[in-house]
Amino acid sequence: MHGFLTQSGLDAQGQPTIRSGGPRFGLIVSKAVGTAVIRHRVARRLRHICAGVADDLPDSVDVVIRALPGAASVSSAELDRQLRSALHKLFPPTPHLDAARPVAESGRSS
Repeated sequence: MHGFLTQSGLDAQGQPTIRSGGPRFGLIVSKAVGTAVIRHRVARRLRHICAGVADDLPDSVDVVIRALPGAASVSSAELDRQLRSALHKLFPPTPHLDAARPVAESGRSS
């Protein structure tokens, strides 16, 4: 079960309150990516990126991300771009996902 404690943490009877649901992300970062330090760095970067797109996904979605060896050497911006590109293929674009992408300038004046 995927759950989070609410901000207060306790209900009126003093029992922990749990909010279930929301998109879930699973990360696969194998030894092929690098040493333990590098694998954990890649996983931290991916978790941060996933947190940025979680609100735009349906609550019932489970996303599994397998980091390839090249993930250790690319920037966080490139990882973010690749994840958003993959999500755009699976789900209709939303304003929040599009807002994070820089707009290319054409160089022409109108």
